[in-house]
Amino acid sequence: MKRSDFLKIITLSPLALAAMKLKALETITQELTRTEKMPVLFLGHGSPMNAIEENEFVTGFRNIGKGIPTPKAILVISAHWETKGTFVTAMDKPRTIHDFGGFPKALFDVEYPAPGSPELANETKNIIKKTQVGLDEKWGLDHGAWSVVKHLYPKADVPVIQMSIDYTQGAQYHYDLAKELASLRKKGILIVGSGNMVHNLGMVAWDKLNTDAYGYDWAIEANEKMKKYILTDEHQPLINFKSQGKAFDLAIPSPEHYLPLIYSLALKEKNEKVTIFNDKAVAGSLTMTSLKID
Repeated sequence: MKRSDFLKIITLSPLALAAMKLKALETITQELTRTEKMPVLFLGHGSPMNAIEENEFVTGFRNIGKGIPTPKAILVISAHWETKGTFVTAMDKPRTIHDFGGFPKALFDVEYPAPGSPELANETKNIIKKTQVGLDEKWGLDHGAWSVVKHLYPKADVPVIQMSIDYTQGAQYHYDLAKELASLRKKGILIVGSGNMVHNLGMVAWDKLNTDAYGYDWAIEANEKMKKYILTDEHQPLINFKSQGKAFDLAIPSPEHYLPLIYSLALKEKNEKVTIFNDKAVAGSLTMTSLKID
């Protein structure tokens, strides 16, 4: 404080002095809660084995994490939690959910003991006006969340909550709902959409699992068109994905892995850039393409 300001304060009346102290306290509180705006991520999570394997995609997750300030907490919209209505996890200690089968025991042994955040859950519930948000005490962290977040924050020392995808609603609804989360970015919250832009398990080329960057023509076509729309801020064609032709129809046979992308894109502000990474097709009918928005 400047000496001149101090001299002014001590000459004030007790009432004026009290008012000034209150205003100063409010300013300090605002400064404590104000943070650098956090980026938004969309992570192509692919196979659960990415949780324990060392590969280029895992390296991509780790590298992108190095350029992000440590968040106060993380909000994940995962393809693997679909509900009727919208819910957020609100427990102190979310369990690690192994929601898959047929994989090695080593994958089932993985635990990601990140704390939850009932405070963030309540704040998320309160800022969303489009629908009533329920507080969930049973779900936890599914592999769409922990299999990628563990590479960003391997110490599991950042609180993580999940928000479910309402399977009864279309992409425009989810895009509009996501926009209501924008204020969290300025409060130190990292928002992560986790799915895959191209995801058709019914057409996986099992004989090409170990082939580097193999994609069917339609998968490459859809992925390239999606990237074009993303980089030119043309979100409406992506929202209207069912009207984009056969390649999109094959790439998105069901929307749960695609909708997390819609959540992430909805949070992009006008002057922000998009960084694309992990941009490869695997097993013919999947792409690992991921985004950082900041």
